[in-house]
Amino acid sequence: MSENRFIYTLGIDVGGSVIKAVLTEYSEDDRGVAQTRVVRRRMEKIRKRNPVPVADDLIKSIADDYGIGLDGVSYIASTGEGEMVERKTGHFYGMTTHARGAHSFCAEARTVVDMGALYARAIKIDSTGRVLDHKMTGQCASGSGQFIENISRYLGLSIEEVGDISLQATNPEQPSGICAVLAETDVINMVSRGIATQNIIKGIHLSVATRIVRLLLSLKAESPIVLTGGLGLNKGMVQAVEELLAKDTKQQYTVLTHPAPIYAGAIGASLWGGYRYFRLGRNGRNGTENRVPTEGVMRG
Repeated sequence: MSENRFIYTLGIDVGGSVIKAVLTEYSEDDRGVAQTRVVRRRMEKIRKRNPVPVADDLIKSIADDYGIGLDGVSYIASTGEGEMVERKTGHFYGMTTHARGAHSFCAEARTVVDMGALYARAIKIDSTGRVLDHKMTGQCASGSGQFIENISRYLGLSIEEVGDISLQATNPEQPSGICAVLAETDVINMVSRGIATQNIIKGIHLSVATRIVRLLLSLKAESPIVLTGGLGLNKGMVQAVEELLAKDTKQQYTVLTHPAPIYAGAIGASLWGGYRYFRLGRNGRNGTENRVPTEGVMRG
C-alpha cells in the first residue's frame, strides 16, 4: 500500500422511512491517520416500497453520478436496517455509525442523540468517537420522529414546517400521556378545545424532548451534545431539548446540530468501512473489493 493512497467507500443507512447514502473519499497514511471527504450524499423515501431494490438503486445512482460506477467503490458499508442490502461488504451497528458520524461533525462531542423515525437513542462517546455507553427509548412511538410526523399530518402540516411553527408558541400544551395512542387522542381534544396549532406543536416537541432529556440524565451525559437523525434538522426540537436541559439540570450543556444530521449514520458507516478496508489490507486480506470478506458487526 502506498502512502496516502485513497479509496472510495459508500455508507448506506436504511431507516424506517428513509434510506440515506454517502460516497466518501478515504485515505490513510502509514501511521493509520485517516483523511476523509464526503463527495456525494443522497436520500430516498421508501414510501411503502420494498427497501431492498430502493437501496440497490440508490447505491448504483450515487456511484454513477460521481463517475466511478460500482467498480470504483472499494467498500460498501451498511447500517440501520441495512443488513438487507445485497451489495454490502460489511454491516455495522447503528449506534457505532452514529457515534462515528457525529464525531466527524464535531470532534469535541461527548454525547450523541440519534433522533430517528422510530426511536431516540443517547450515546456517550470518547474523544475518538468510540461508544462508552448508551440508553434508548422503549417501543412506544411517542418518543420518535414518526410520532411528530403523525401529529403534523393530522393538523395538516408538513414535517418540514413544524419546527418553525413550534418556535411561534406562546402557551404550549403538552399531551398528558406518554403512550402515542393516548397522546394522539389528547391532540384531538386540544383541537376541539380551540388550542392554537403552534401551542399544540410545541407541546408535542416538549413531550418528545422530555423523553430525550430523561435518557441524557440517565446516561450522565457530558457536553457538548450533538443531535443526529432526521429530527436534528427540526429547530423546534433543538430548542425544546435546550429548554428542558436548562430547566431540569444544574449542569450547563452545549447542544449542537449539523446542516445534514440525517446523514450521520451513513457517514459513520462509510468511515468504518474505510477503516476496515485498510485494516484488512494490512493483514494481507484484501486487494480487490471482491476479495474483502463480508464481515460481522463492528462494535464501537
